[in-house]
Order: sequence, then C-alpha cells, then structure tokens
Amino acid sequence: MLKPEVESLVPGQTFNRRGFVKTALGSAFAAATLPVMAQAIKTDFAGLNAGEVTIPSGAFSMPAYRAQPEGRTKLPVVLVVSEIFGVHEHIADVCRRFAKLGYLAIAPELFARQGDPQSFGTIQELQANLIAKVPDAQVMGDLDAAVAWAGANGGDLSRVAITGFCWGGRITWLYATHNEKLKAAVAWYGQLTGQPTPLKPKNPLDLVAHLDVPVLGLYGGKDTGITQDQVEKMKAALAASPDPDARASRIIVYPESGHAFNADYRPSYREADAKDGWAKCLEWFRQHGVA
Repeated sequence: MLKPEVESLVPGQTFNRRGFVKTALGSAFAAATLPVMAQAIKTDFAGLNAGEVTIPSGAFSMPAYRAQPEGRTKLPVVLVVSEIFGVHEHIADVCRRFAKLGYLAIAPELFARQGDPQSFGTIQELQANLIAKVPDAQVMGDLDAAVAWAGANGGDLSRVAITGFCWGGRITWLYATHNEKLKAAVAWYGQLTGQPTPLKPKNPLDLVAHLDVPVLGLYGGKDTGITQDQVEKMKAALAASPDPDARASRIIVYPESGHAFNADYRPSYREADAKDGWAKCLEWFRQHGVA
C-alpha cells in the first residue's frame, strides 16, 4: 500500500494515498473525469503570468491557480469557481482565457481543507467523501481571501466579478449575496434548490431577496439534475423579488444542451452553446463595469 505521499520517478511528482499522481495545481485533469475528450481546449501561456500560488485564508494556506497579463496592474478581477473536480486543467485553462482578455483570473482550490478532489476515481466517491464535507461558510471566507490576494497582486478591487461551473455555479449565486465588492456574477448550471443541511443551510432560491449584484444564469434545457421546473421557479422568484439586483438578473436556457455544456473536455460539451455562453458572460461583465 502506498504511503500518504510517495515520490515518483518523475521529478516534481508524488503519489497521493489513492495512488494517483499529484502534479501542480491546474496541470492535469481530475481522475474522475477521465478519459478526456480530444476536443479539450488548450490556451497557451504566451504573455501571461500563470501558475499556482498560495493564499492565506485565516490560518490556512490555500492553493490557487492564477493567470494574468505579464507586467500589468489595475486589472479587473474574476474569481473562477470550479466544478466538484477542483482546480484541474480545464479550470486553469478558463483562467488563462480570461487573462488573455486582460483579467486577473484566480481559481482557489476550495476543497483543499477536506482533501484532494483530483484523487477520487469516481464522481460518486468524490461526492460522498469530500464535496459533502465542505461548508458554505468556509467557501465564502476562502473566496474573500482570494479577492484580498488579488487586490495585493495587480487586481483592481473596484472591478471584481465571479463565475463558476456546476458546484461552482451554486457558489456563484451564494457569493453574489455575500461580498459587496462584486460588480457582476455569472453562474453556469449551478444548483438552485435543495434540501438544507448544517453545512449548506441556504440555496440560491432562498436568497433572491439578498443579491448584491445582478447574476446571469446559464442553464441547459436537457439538464436532468437541474430541471426546467426548478429554473422556472428561480426565474419567477427573481422577477417578483423586491431586490433590484434580483430583478436585474437574467437566466438563459439552451434548449438542446444538458448539464456541463461548457466542459470542453467531456462528452457533455456543446460547442455552439458554450461559445454563446462565454460571449454573454464577457458582455455581462462589461455591462456591469468589470471589463
């Protein structure tokens, strides 16, 4: 049996306790997502400062992936919140896509206290043994720490946005009620409702009267986990809310897409809808004073 961490024959690599190779944050795909589709987008590093950094969050040293244009400051900031798979290669690539457009993009590894999401071989094992143990309050504090780090490292804290995917989509909705520094938020197929738990006491549908910024939600019409009934309830709640940021929020449904339609490394990817969603995300940030 492997020890908790064992050196490999490849310099800079170790094995974790499950026998998967550990590499630098954002440099490999999560084990639970394999095999990776050939269509996966690869964004180069030219003109960028990109790689793993460490962010103090209370007494914890949190790993994060950041990408930003070389030699520039006063950059708009975008928090990129991962799916359940953590900050693997796809999330790092999304950060580089933003950086190519002039953003300081930062993706904190929000599961790091509870474990390594890239080490689990199946989604079911990952959900049960790691994701279910991550408190919302912890995540909010870690995102605040990422914003503070960005402000000290070239970011303009008067222009902060957040975007997230799947698990990160739900977190995006929650963070839009938490940090008044935000200008805009874009949630990709994030959970809207659910059974409250001590670690997840509220869901986006419960918080529509408390949004601090307008949220753009991007959803798939064929998503079997986030049903159109749930999406319609969220639309109605936003429209009826006394909160002007809720009424200014918008949800777009792509009828032919399912869940994870932006995940270009997975079979769920739908290129046309992903590109349209990306363009709408960038425009949402521009309209709300981030870009």
